[in-house]
Amino acid sequence: MRPWFGTLRQWHWISSALCLVGMLLFAATGITLNHAAQIEVKPLVINHQAHLPAALQAELQAQPPTQGMPLALRQWLQSELPIRLDGRDAEWSDGELYIGLPRPGGDAWLSLDINVGVLEFESTDRGWIAYLNDLHKGRNTGAAWSWFIDVFAGLCVIFSLSGLLLLQRYASNRRSTWPVVLLGLVLPALLALLFIH
Repeated sequence: MRPWFGTLRQWHWISSALCLVGMLLFAATGITLNHAAQIEVKPLVINHQAHLPAALQAELQAQPPTQGMPLALRQWLQSELPIRLDGRDAEWSDGELYIGLPRPGGDAWLSLDINVGVLEFESTDRGWIAYLNDLHKGRNTGAAWSWFIDVFAGLCVIFSLSGLLLLQRYASNRRSTWPVVLLGLVLPALLALLFIH
């Protein structure tokens, strides 16, 4: 046995162990994404209205914000609503605040008119399948999940290439190895060429 062969097997099993859960997640959500039109979803929509406390409204009217988020307003919004505002863009226009709150599997937004003092909030939850599908796409998932997808993809490349080298090592004992590998290459290429226009 060649000295690098044991190392190759280690690369293969370690990368497969690290990829296992991610591979199952991405394979399962590949199916749900492919059949999204057939999966019936009834979104749960929550609407909430509230009024600014008089003291906070007077403070904001005295110095209307044009950008950013005053600390007192941030604290009140987070105590009033089931949200976190870290890293969210606050859009101000003529005394009106709008914040979009997209997330995996759902969406939300809030609007506040400091002159009238009325807060409107709407949250939409499309369910756990939509949540997992959005994880698959990296939609509204943040930097940590984006890094995870990149590392996971790199591990999948290592897993696949080390598997290919292992196939090469054992191919002499299994005559069907290269025809099956060739089928795995030719079949998707033919489907793409013949049926995708």
